[in-house]
Amino acid sequence: MAKSRPIQQIVINGKIATMEGDGVFVEALAIRDGRVAASGSTADMRALAPHAEVIDCGGRTVLPGFIDSHCHPDMHGARLGRWTDLSEGLSSKEQLLQLIRKSVDGTPQNRWFVGFRYDDLRLGGYPTREELDAAAGGRPAFLYRRDAHLGFANSAALKLVGYTRDSQDPPFGRLDRHPETGELTGLLRETAAHEVVNYNQADFTSDDFASGLVKVFADFSTYGITSVHNSLCSTHGIIAYQKMREAGNLKMRVGLLASGREDELIQAIIRSGWRTGFGDEWVRLTGVEWCPDCSTSGRTAAYYDPYVGPKVLGEPDDNRGMLLYELEDFKRRVLQAHQAGLLVGADGVGDRGIDFVLDAYENALDHHPVDDHRMRVEHCCNVTPSILQRLKRLKVICSSATGFAYDLGDAYRRNRGAEAMRYMWPHRSMIDAGVVAPGHSDSPVCHPNPLRAIHSLVNRVTDSGADLDQREAISVYEAVEAYTTLGAYCGKEEHLKGDLGLGKLADFIVLEEDIFTMDKKRLDQLKIRETYIGGEPVFRRNGAA
Repeated sequence: MAKSRPIQQIVINGKIATMEGDGVFVEALAIRDGRVAASGSTADMRALAPHAEVIDCGGRTVLPGFIDSHCHPDMHGARLGRWTDLSEGLSSKEQLLQLIRKSVDGTPQNRWFVGFRYDDLRLGGYPTREELDAAAGGRPAFLYRRDAHLGFANSAALKLVGYTRDSQDPPFGRLDRHPETGELTGLLRETAAHEVVNYNQADFTSDDFASGLVKVFADFSTYGITSVHNSLCSTHGIIAYQKMREAGNLKMRVGLLASGREDELIQAIIRSGWRTGFGDEWVRLTGVEWCPDCSTSGRTAAYYDPYVGPKVLGEPDDNRGMLLYELEDFKRRVLQAHQAGLLVGADGVGDRGIDFVLDAYENALDHHPVDDHRMRVEHCCNVTPSILQRLKRLKVICSSATGFAYDLGDAYRRNRGAEAMRYMWPHRSMIDAGVVAPGHSDSPVCHPNPLRAIHSLVNRVTDSGADLDQREAISVYEAVEAYTTLGAYCGKEEHLKGDLGLGKLADFIVLEEDIFTMDKKRLDQLKIRETYIGGEPVFRRNGAA
């Protein structure tokens, strides 16, 4: 019999919430080969492994590493090196236009300005097409909205992709037009915007992705994230992760939700015989994902009732959003992947969008029953009572965009009305009904910090303090579960991670304050002191041991 390797690290003097149950804490852990080998008191662990490396928590609270179960680090990383991030440093449209003027000054006339993570609500709307033309000096310019569902193009950009006054709306997209003149305003919705995005991403390489991902994950680690599910993961992203793994600079555990926007990628996975779970503890195939629904903050997500609040120029009078697939086509895609042994995720945001996804899931389960399928509705925001019962009956996971509650909650109140918040991200109702609802950021759409979303789940407020209906508030422990145990479960990885039980991966974070006893109104201000993956440090805040 092979002799077991010695314990390499011990974690001592902590208030370690193993997340094996509410109120379950231990003082110390022992780590062997990146996994939890023992737990107990500090004295016990010192006696068990007197020569091991010591990680002294100094009495601080420890949690399993956070799992962001739906984000887009691959595309974000690639764009960081090519495009201009508009998420910070701007407070008005005039500042935006000044930034564009400065950025393009002295560049060739065919050089694009592409800005991403544009927030029209924060900056007071969109510029006019003429204003963007002037700022870019006749060069093509495009502002990609933070939700990745809309974009605003100037005249040169519209011309380059072939959009004119006489152009028809593309399938599952819209070219907004001035209601009086019929001219294109420059605002492009869904597939119309994606045409410009694809034009500008055509020469991206897997090396662009890999270099950017190093930066993205270094940032994620400062917020205690140790695992992600890369939503709509591209072919370039999959290649980049393998390159990073080989080069030894992958400092994040990655679950792949392969992008349904690449038909060839999905078909290749199915032909290969790969099933959910293929891979290892670092890079693992979680499943496949499609994006049938859209954006509530951008007023395109599909609802049964029309949007309220101020309309964008050119927006339809009776706007109930749009869907991006025909139902029978979508049913076919879902059934094929489900039969191939792949976990299926699909975006449903509004109540009509969620029902659309559930119609396809119900069809797949009728044709190919699987008890433990773990199909996921991604984002799954507007969970009305009838949808809640469908989720429960079908055993579908509500992959909840909890980051939206904090960062986009004000936009939801503006576009759907304050009374509609009763059924937006209703985690109290979902927990009570037994519906599994992990949380995620959808980063870079929202900030990656899970503690912002945890703040909203517990306090039921937006980042501005606006009310999201206190009846749906949950406990701190339940909110942490959404980013630990439930994050692992929705990727079929609960045997590997999500808690700090024996044999689990030693991915953990040390907090600056005790999340369970601190003032819950300050949860969004809580800082991560240290982040460890497999017992090895990937982040230490200044001053940490």
